[in-house]
Amino acid sequence: MIWILLTLVYGLLKGGREISKKKAMDRNTVMEVLLIYTLIAFLIVVPRAPKAMGLEPTQYGLIIIKSFSIFLAWIMGFYALKHLPVSLYGVLDLSRVLLGTLMGVVLLHEVLKWNQIAGLTLVAFGLLALKFKITGSRPGESKGESIDDNKKEETENSENTATAADAPSPDTEKSNAGTKIPAKYVLLAFGSCVLNSVSGFLDKVLMKDINSSQMQFWYMFFLLLFYILYVIFTRTKIRKDVWKNGWIWAMAIMFVIGDAALFIANANPDSRITVMTVVKQSACFVTILGGKFVFHEKGIAYRLFCALIIFCGIILSVLAV
Repeated sequence: MIWILLTLVYGLLKGGREISKKKAMDRNTVMEVLLIYTLIAFLIVVPRAPKAMGLEPTQYGLIIIKSFSIFLAWIMGFYALKHLPVSLYGVLDLSRVLLGTLMGVVLLHEVLKWNQIAGLTLVAFGLLALKFKITGSRPGESKGESIDDNKKEETENSENTATAADAPSPDTEKSNAGTKIPAKYVLLAFGSCVLNSVSGFLDKVLMKDINSSQMQFWYMFFLLLFYILYVIFTRTKIRKDVWKNGWIWAMAIMFVIGDAALFIANANPDSRITVMTVVKQSACFVTILGGKFVFHEKGIAYRLFCALIIFCGIILSVLAV
């Protein structure tokens, strides 16, 4: 059962990263956050390098594929979120649960028990209920906020468009809210979900034969290399003040700890990707509470009700595992 607790740790830290990401993006652009976030995380795992050597060529190849999958997934996810309503993006993001479960059943030949099917159903129902509540809010409302609050936020945002973080760049295109959404952004969001699921599947495959130090060091090394190459070839400017953004440091620390816990969980021969996929949804508890206490969002009671449904699904899924 240790692997379930480790997966839970990953899920909770993932929720914390989402809050930190949102705060970090208030001060810096997408690529600034992604590059420095990845660099700091890699520097944290560098001391593990002596234990990371001795992989087979095939293993290096699979880690490169995993790193490239995450490299693309993060970029696609960020750009899709720039152009899609949050509610629609959230529904598309739910496909990670279904894709992760599908890969576990089809590729790893895991068998779903009745309690896991019921638990997955509850998780999906809770997440969909949360997203459809947001979608069904009145025009001008978002996540339980009043129309007046929303207008106030729009005014404040318009006053801040001249800041350096919002300077014209591919990362800072205006939202298409209220207009027809090009299908390419929906495809980008779904593509991000698919690539994240591929990464999760490769975690399970690789951790059968390598240790967490090997996985984390080389995964972070190749991921950082991809971002450096991207910045060089696209001539993306990275401002020096990005190092002063404490939220990026917090993201990196949570990322390293969370991934270490997840890799160890995957290395456990008893761990099952179908169960782990559901347990990871514990991240929603952190994001909901963060919305209340960090971003001072309204309408938190309904979201907590949805979170309770998700929690019941998680508990049901891990029974008799």
